[in-house]
Amino acid sequence: MAALARWCIDHRLVAVLLWLLAFGGVSAAAGIAGPAYSNDYGVSGTESGRAASLLEEGFRGTGGDSNTIVWHTDRGSVRATGVEERVTGMLDEVAELPGIAAVISPYDDEGADGISEDGRTAYATVTFDKPAEDITEGEARAVVDTARQAAGDGVQVELGGSAIALTEAPASHTAEIVGVAVAAVVLFLAFGSLAASLLPIATALVGVGTAYAGIVLLGHAMTVADFAPMLGMLVGLGVGIDYALFIVTRHRKNLKRGLPVAEAARNAVATTGRAVVFAGATVCIALLGMLILRLGFLNGVAIAASLTVVLTVAASVTLLPALLSFIGMRALSRRERRKLAEHGPQPEPPTGFAARWSAFVERHPKLLGGIAAVVMLVLALPTLGLHLGTSDQGNHPATTTTRKAYDLLADGFGPGVNGPLTLVAELDGADDRLALTALPEALRDTPGVETVSPVAYNASGDTAVLTVVPDSAPQSQQTSDLVDRLRDDVLPRAGHGTSLEVHVGGVTAGYDDFAQVIIGKLPLFVGVVIALGCLLLLLAFRSIGIPLKAAAMNVAAVAAAFGIVVAVFQWGWGSELLGLGRAGPIEPFLPVIAVSVLFGLSMDYQVFLVSRMYEEWLETGDNRRAVRVGLAETSRVINSAAVIMIAVFLAFVLSGDRVIAMFGIGLAAAVALDAFVLRTLLVPALMHLLGGANWWLPRWLDRILPRISIETPEARATTGARIAGQRTSEDGELVP
Repeated sequence: MAALARWCIDHRLVAVLLWLLAFGGVSAAAGIAGPAYSNDYGVSGTESGRAASLLEEGFRGTGGDSNTIVWHTDRGSVRATGVEERVTGMLDEVAELPGIAAVISPYDDEGADGISEDGRTAYATVTFDKPAEDITEGEARAVVDTARQAAGDGVQVELGGSAIALTEAPASHTAEIVGVAVAAVVLFLAFGSLAASLLPIATALVGVGTAYAGIVLLGHAMTVADFAPMLGMLVGLGVGIDYALFIVTRHRKNLKRGLPVAEAARNAVATTGRAVVFAGATVCIALLGMLILRLGFLNGVAIAASLTVVLTVAASVTLLPALLSFIGMRALSRRERRKLAEHGPQPEPPTGFAARWSAFVERHPKLLGGIAAVVMLVLALPTLGLHLGTSDQGNHPATTTTRKAYDLLADGFGPGVNGPLTLVAELDGADDRLALTALPEALRDTPGVETVSPVAYNASGDTAVLTVVPDSAPQSQQTSDLVDRLRDDVLPRAGHGTSLEVHVGGVTAGYDDFAQVIIGKLPLFVGVVIALGCLLLLLAFRSIGIPLKAAAMNVAAVAAAFGIVVAVFQWGWGSELLGLGRAGPIEPFLPVIAVSVLFGLSMDYQVFLVSRMYEEWLETGDNRRAVRVGLAETSRVINSAAVIMIAVFLAFVLSGDRVIAMFGIGLAAAVALDAFVLRTLLVPALMHLLGGANWWLPRWLDRILPRISIETPEARATTGARIAGQRTSEDGELVP
């Protein structure tokens, strides 16, 4: 690390130009290639996956995205001559727009069931000639603008569907701007130097910007979800600014000790930079743990987020030292530079609130540890009611046209119309066809079924499809129960004595299958992530107790954060007020991605806190002093870093994207609890109570473990020689 830092400082202009060249080159390539994201929830081997495959094979050319135009009148009927003429003219114009394959009007025989029983609501189906991911915003906007022309004179017109949702995507970068602005203010308050406060932001922006463009290119090589770039930016800005903050803080301390600028920067990278690389590695390992789930949808998210972390770490240990050498002594405030010039280097023992708090925790570890444990337990309780499912346009903010269209359809045709089930069958002979002919009547008699469409056959007659509309909302448990009832009872009974197999598919069934796959693999995933994190900490701190406490703290942070997410998004506590839409289930992939990110971020604070304690332990062999000094010297920078990360994460609530808002609130809550409750309260309290047992490692294990360390080799050699042959007393003291 020292050699790398020395090269970057000696060739600072080259280092900066290389980063700018990489940023510009990758961004240009991404701009030329364009995005190619795909939200493919399909999982091979599931019932809905087989239904989708049969539908694609049997009905080729019908894969265009379907959207709806809904109109409603509070008085009169949609069949009124004036309304019908105006809407029919509008639908004819929509049918002529570029990219439109078909428009089915409720005023024609084919779409006659598109008018509600009370005659006040109707809808037309608009089918594009390509899937949603290939539709441009301009094509979708043209449909919206054309449809809006029919509104007025007591007629409300709204639109729903995946393509229409493209027109509601936020066009601004308000979330990123707000997050970066708050981070800049916190950094300036912490450093008192404008130059020093801007460097972490500049470093993070270059790293995250390069990664963002790289994710765009990654979408052309593998399945990458459309929220992956925003998630990468959310995580990257948070950790990138924090990592640079830790290095700049160490650099400033070195300057105050009287070191030259180049030596101060080199030493900062050689010491704190090691912790940054180690912390970044834990984040990446946790993220890449998603690969063991073998789900294509999550593979792209894992690699995209890991790419962002890798580039932010790389920028922190290469670009940042070059920039530090450029600003020289301006990394210190004017007052600090004047004090250094007048009085020379002065020792800076921990003072102020941090020192007083550290001593307070040392005096009352049982009381404070108990309070922290109760707080975490109470916040984690809502997690017991976690309901995994996929939100839809019914969860959009109430002001959006997609939400209004969803509500109009639910009010006029029943809640199930927004999430119909698609039943697909492959036919083999007359017996199968005869059994299928009787199926609609059996379905109509099934509890939970509202309507059943006629059976439709493909041109060769070997594949058939029909649509079942539940009498419950897509996200309700009753709909999931209906899917299970059809698969386990109704459909097997209908095909009894024949080779007929009918598969239940559609968006609603697909989401249920995806959630079940995730739930089934979640214990394995969490176990692997915990095990890998513990192994890294075991190697770094050569202790059994440190990794076990870290794992327990990480689980507590995740559980409490999910408790808050459940309260806001599933129970709806303030979700509409925050512009996050109606309450609904938690996305099934959220636990996997959030656990990866949260375990990684939690490890960051564990590493920075315990590494200072470990250094003091090696110096003195006094556990109480090690914990007290480590907490006093790191709590301020950890808290500053946490405030920055919380601000960045919460700013992404402004993105307007429900999924990103879930991540933002969940990650912000986890970081807040981790920094202000766990790392500065519960962890030091436990370490005081455990005494020298914190650092215990069996001798046989110590012999076989490879040696890696966060502190510099010089420190290892010095402290290792000093404590050789000593043992630990019960109160944590080293004795001959």
